[in-house]
Amino acid sequence: MSENKENKNGTKVSFEFFPPNTEAMEKTLWTSITHLSALEPRFVSVTYGADGSTRERTHAAVSRIRKETNLTAAPHLTCIGASQGEIEDIAREYWDLGVRHLVALRGDPPKDVQHYTPHPGGFAYAADLVEGLKRVADFDISVAAFPEVHPEAASAQSDLDILKRKLDAGASRAITQFFFDVDLYLRFRDRCVAAGITSTIVPGILPITRFPQLTRFAEQCGASVPDWLHDRFAGLDDDPDTRKLIAASVAIEQVRSLQKEGIDEFHFYTLNRSELTFAICHALGVRPQPAAA
Repeated sequence: MSENKENKNGTKVSFEFFPPNTEAMEKTLWTSITHLSALEPRFVSVTYGADGSTRERTHAAVSRIRKETNLTAAPHLTCIGASQGEIEDIAREYWDLGVRHLVALRGDPPKDVQHYTPHPGGFAYAADLVEGLKRVADFDISVAAFPEVHPEAASAQSDLDILKRKLDAGASRAITQFFFDVDLYLRFRDRCVAAGITSTIVPGILPITRFPQLTRFAEQCGASVPDWLHDRFAGLDDDPDTRKLIAASVAIEQVRSLQKEGIDEFHFYTLNRSELTFAICHALGVRPQPAAA
């Protein structure tokens, strides 16, 4: 499938999945992939465990996507737990498999380690990883961006400088951490432009499946959860049907607001579920194309 795939209204979407570790999760994942593939995403990314722990499962999921679908698979690669040579070998394996897209991330240290320390002989940071991957082959590389600043960044300016280095190293686009305040993203985009960044800054959208889970994610990555969002979900712990309706409403408001600001590309953190993402895409005008007569 062409990497420039877009819906007839000009909107492009991509989806993130994580590699399953049980038979039931495998079934859920493939049900979701089948459902969302009808929307013809630009690519689908497959995550890599924070400490590199899912390497084999990530590779297996990507291989199956390549073999059984027409989707463009974009596996994540991180600097964690491997030497430069090992990561380059993984990248070559992906290239030989037909993979042309990658998501390059520094990665998070293992849960029992408080501070990130580069692997001896490894790529120290994401910009170094991008440079190394581009030496292996001419991959189309996405990197991460943080509208609310990476939790470990020295400052907002330092974080922006790091993003620019990643893009200057050869990445094609940046995908943001999830956010809920549209103005946060718009101010960040303006700062990127002022810093001379010309690459696309794709908003990362997280449909809310479970609110307590969301707040945990937010604490881990430094994303804010506005008071109005807490209020929307208050009292719904035992009401999954209403939660789903509210979640769809919140995300549709968000993406339509971004669309009005000229945003035409979105990346969805699906958590391997398809229903909310499919509904949000429908509201964006991204819909299955009718089969040719």
